[in-house]
Amino acid sequence: MNRIQLFLRSYHPIVLSLLVGQMISRIATSMSMPFLALYLAKHTDMSAAMIGIVAGAGALAGTFGGFIGGALSDRYSRRIIMFISLFAWSAVFVGFALTTQPALLLLLSLLNGLCRSWFEPVAQVLMADLTEPERRFKVFSMRYLMGNVGFSIGPLIGVWLGVGSGAFPFLLTGFIYLLYGIVLYFMMNAFGIKDFEGAKKEKITIGSAWHVVRSDRVLQLYIAGAIVVGIGYSQEAVTLSQHLQANFAQGVQIFGWLMTVNALTVILFQLPLSKLSEKRRPIVSIYAGNVLFALGLIGFGLSPTVPMLFVSMIVFTIGEILNYPAGNLLLDRLAPESLRGAYFGAQTFGNLGQFMGPLLGGWLLDRTTGGITFTVVAAILLCSSIFYWSGDRRFAVRGRDQAFSRAPAP
Repeated sequence: MNRIQLFLRSYHPIVLSLLVGQMISRIATSMSMPFLALYLAKHTDMSAAMIGIVAGAGALAGTFGGFIGGALSDRYSRRIIMFISLFAWSAVFVGFALTTQPALLLLLSLLNGLCRSWFEPVAQVLMADLTEPERRFKVFSMRYLMGNVGFSIGPLIGVWLGVGSGAFPFLLTGFIYLLYGIVLYFMMNAFGIKDFEGAKKEKITIGSAWHVVRSDRVLQLYIAGAIVVGIGYSQEAVTLSQHLQANFAQGVQIFGWLMTVNALTVILFQLPLSKLSEKRRPIVSIYAGNVLFALGLIGFGLSPTVPMLFVSMIVFTIGEILNYPAGNLLLDRLAPESLRGAYFGAQTFGNLGQFMGPLLGGWLLDRTTGGITFTVVAAILLCSSIFYWSGDRRFAVRGRDQAFSRAPAP
């Protein structure tokens, strides 16, 4: 039996379908959504700042939507919430293709973030429920890899379809999500899966998550750092596309290639950099990632040639690889066993940065040059290291205090 056959027989067919679906859905999303700012700039009269609001609104909805979706799935059924989000997601992309009204586009962007925040966590729960505990890490790693494979292909298809000149890629994305939902529905029925609630755990609500944020200073500082990082990271999709369109011939095509370089860099360097990072404290990887993030942003604004843009994207992406996994490790180390759900739920407040970032980038781009815009944002991003450093110090003090309290009396 070869390795492919062994892999296919080692996992439930629903898990395999979700892995393939992750790749296909990422292809569909990335051939349309990264070009949303360009599409709106060409087909509407909105300013760059307003386009930034629309493009970033999905991240804002996702900040709180995960809590709402989780509460509803606990009360009713994760399966129902999963399919509602998939079919609604399909309608959202069709809506992007059919309207140019700013208010409706803002609503659609909010719904896009909401659908994603409902579907993806529930899909991960299903994969975990259908996989032995010792195999789950590999499944989630494969899911991350398949997503990046899809994201490396999607932008090229978007460029080929001419997303900047028509609405067809959004219609196609909507159709793919509709088909994905239908296939998944019939597969679940075929394999007798009516629900996948799994073991009952502590129910997490917005109120309980907010209580955790309000009471744990270390968590607050980590979230603040994640928000500032999000401000810088979000420039990659929205501000960069507008900058390229204004300053480079064939800016749309260049942006598509840069998005592909981003995904390919993750695919090629994720595993070796992860092994390297395991030998160091997570906070060190965050510091290094932030510096590379900042250098990549400055490169986006100051690069006079396309090859330099590619180099900047590679540097930026290595920063992404170092930063985000290390941030998860910090949170995992901080969270008490009885409140892990609440702590990881509170982490989604970091998405506020991805709402604020496009707004700030668009506002700066309307008033300055691309070089100034990306340099200012890079300086802001570096400030996130201060929050992480302060949080890490407080956590170290807390650990020493707990160790002292547990020490036996002489």
